[in-house]
Amino acid sequence: MNFTVSQNKDTAVINTKVEKLNASNAPELKAELTVLSNKSINNIIIDMKETKYCDSSGLSALLVANRMCKDTNGQFILCGLEKNVSKMIEIAQLHRVLTIVKSSKEALELVD
Repeated sequence: MNFTVSQNKDTAVINTKVEKLNASNAPELKAELTVLSNKSINNIIIDMKETKYCDSSGLSALLVANRMCKDTNGQFILCGLEKNVSKMIEIAQLHRVLTIVKSSKEALELVD
């Protein structure tokens, strides 16, 4: 399993268990997001502390999560970014549209 999901009421925390979030596993993340959407989970936190690289496919999956949460008046929060992943997000200018915090604890406090 490349991703673990834990749920609490209307909030889900997804931990990436991959070193690289890329075309080989981004579809699996999108599938997890679809399952959460079907369960009416509208607050999603993705903790990427174990991920050291993210390509455009990975960024696309993050944007899908962001859009899903926005469409249901929920919150999407990204946390645990490694330096290289953070740099990719900045290059893509996504730090302007995504909510990013340091830890899942901080993210959960924002949702509550």
